[in-house]
Amino acid sequence: MDRWIESVLFASRWLLAPLYLGLVVALLLPLAGFVHELWELINHLASATSHEIILGLLSLIDLSLIANLVLMVIFAGYENFVSKISVASHHDRLEWMGEVDFGGLKLRLIASIVAISGIQLLRAFMSVSDYSDRDLMWSTVIHVVFVASGVLLALMDYLTEKAHKLGH
Repeated sequence: MDRWIESVLFASRWLLAPLYLGLVVALLLPLAGFVHELWELINHLASATSHEIILGLLSLIDLSLIANLVLMVIFAGYENFVSKISVASHHDRLEWMGEVDFGGLKLRLIASIVAISGIQLLRAFMSVSDYSDRDLMWSTVIHVVFVASGVLLALMDYLTEKAHKLGH
């Protein structure tokens, strides 16, 4: 009975595979947004101010970071929770594949979220007249919370790793 339960539990990890495949499809969303933003930026380039160009570029960077974040979750999540991706001999294999554990994934995720939040905050400050003081204050507070969360996650991982080394 134990073996059967353990086999079912171990096989249940494959229930995550459709979620990662769904995220692959979801990568089309930031791609579509990127193409749209780029097209708009190119079409209005002649009449755009430097301020509008910078905001457009920040939008493109933001969409790229979001796509990178999704791709990171797909690869690291699949490899950590479902199965190894067998591309070790492929010439385009990413260096970090197979080396990002759950703790590393958390830190990369929070770092990406902080970068995305920072870009959103910069966009808000570049268009300060479009936002109320309250909106700017809350955007800043949220960004600071993301930064503090990242620092605390890194500290927790550091302390956990140090405790494991002392325990062994």
